[in-house]
Amino acid sequence: MGSSLRNVSRETVEAIVRQILRDGGGSPDSVAANVAAVLAGKTPAPSANATTVKPRKSELVVSISARHIHLTDADVETLFGKGKTLTKMKDLYQDGFYAANETVMLIGPRKRMLPSVRILGPTRKESQVELSYTDAISLGIDPPVRESGKLDGTPGCVLVGPAGVVELKKGVIRAARHVHMGPEDAAYYGVKDKDMMKLRVESGVCSVVFEDVLVRVGKGIKLEVHLDTDEGNAVDLEHAQKIELIK
Repeated sequence: MGSSLRNVSRETVEAIVRQILRDGGGSPDSVAANVAAVLAGKTPAPSANATTVKPRKSELVVSISARHIHLTDADVETLFGKGKTLTKMKDLYQDGFYAANETVMLIGPRKRMLPSVRILGPTRKESQVELSYTDAISLGIDPPVRESGKLDGTPGCVLVGPAGVVELKKGVIRAARHVHMGPEDAAYYGVKDKDMMKLRVESGVCSVVFEDVLVRVGKGIKLEVHLDTDEGNAVDLEHAQKIELIK
């Protein structure tokens, strides 16, 4: 490779070559030139085959997203006391998200209630309640199917915590079934953010194809489909034999 590489360990050279190949590869001559450039402290030349995002096939995880609540910092303090913050009970599949130890009572317009609804963290700019259709019927609420965060025109409810009460004027939704994925997974499936896909679940006599699965793409996101409790139970997700995400 030339005199500039004589004092470099084989392991270092191999590591650099692997990185260059991951970034697009190229001919043997171009790889050698790029190794020399890296060792000299220069930026390697881009390969003609290089791409910004390379498709990959990740393990597909399908999760049942049970009823839960997202809160603002202000609503956390109202419900649990001045200066209080959420405390982590367990991490969720997506990095940085967690189920909190804290729960609240949720009261609907029929004065019916759910005594203990889990809060998920971290906090958000707007408080939001996500229910299944069965939950909503029992509470006397008619929430629309919405993408998370799209709260205009949605109904509200009352939340009761150990330190206070929050009356939400809006924020109750049935979460649209959706799939989280990173840019590499989006490239593999040939989709972009806000596209729609299908999810086929084979589970004995309960096989179902879910349509209108909203694609949500973000950096650092793992491939994961979210169904609500009604949807997961309808297809007996726990005993699924085959799950396939379809464009």
